[in-house]
Amino acid sequence: MSNDVAYPVLRTRDAALALSTARRLMAVGDRRHARVSVDAELPTTEDVLRVRSALPDVWFRTENAEEWARFPSDPTGLLGGLPARSLPTDPAGWAGLLPLWASMLDQAVGGVEDAFVDLVGPHVGEVCWHSLAWPEAEEPALAWEGTHAMVTLLLNTRTRELDERADEHTVLVHVRLGNLDGYEERQASWLASRVGLSVIGPAQRP
Repeated sequence: MSNDVAYPVLRTRDAALALSTARRLMAVGDRRHARVSVDAELPTTEDVLRVRSALPDVWFRTENAEEWARFPSDPTGLLGGLPARSLPTDPAGWAGLLPLWASMLDQAVGGVEDAFVDLVGPHVGEVCWHSLAWPEAEEPALAWEGTHAMVTLLLNTRTRELDERADEHTVLVHVRLGNLDGYEERQASWLASRVGLSVIGPAQRP
């Protein structure tokens, strides 16, 4: 089973610039079957209720390991994931599980990205465009890639694990992971060059 590897091509404090750059990079590929998934950490009840109201199709979950240990039967539903319509408006039953994570998977491209980036604000999150296809290139001898062609916008973090806060946003381009013999970075660099960018940091593996 193959995996992807991602390379950073932009870091900026301007969320609008990061989003527009990610879209330009995505446009380098074939977008006919593209979808987008989003995920964000929400540390307060106000954040959760705001996102719940604005994005009624969002799902919430907790990643609180202590809650997994205390409540293996998952009485709140938030360990396995709960749709927004099922999350009580009264936070009394779930405030102790904060932060909650909000996710929307496999959405139509262009439908949720702007609202989601605005709602995330200063918190950690990501927007990932997937099911793309990167074109082949005669020079520098790059093959067509459709399995691991993705673009990710990391919000307020530099790592795809979303586990390290930063005061800037990062755009990643994903390619197929091979032998790390230089081909992956050449492909990422070529893709970035199509929109006037370059690889600016080491590879991030899943």
